[in-house]
Amino acid sequence: MSEFKPLDPLLHSQLRLAVMSLLISLESAEFTFLKEKTESTAGNLSVQLDKLDKAGYLKITKSFKGKRPLTTCAITQTGVKAFESYVENLKNYIT
Repeated sequence: MSEFKPLDPLLHSQLRLAVMSLLISLESAEFTFLKEKTESTAGNLSVQLDKLDKAGYLKITKSFKGKRPLTTCAITQTGVKAFESYVENLKNYIT
């Protein structure tokens, strides 16, 4: 029988997990893309991205596209490891 390890509470949130799941296969993604794919509000997504950024799971880059602000998110190595660990721990609960 597998040992149950606690699931990372930061990734156990539906929206944060959705963001990480999207970014794990992309080099980076714009805020608007993440907002559309997760069907979240701009305010909620912004708060959740900030939590992931503070944990070191994401790197958020703010720039401009023409005169419009552009926020781009990319998963960090720490984020990749945390996501992979979360998935492995979840598999132990399922099997």
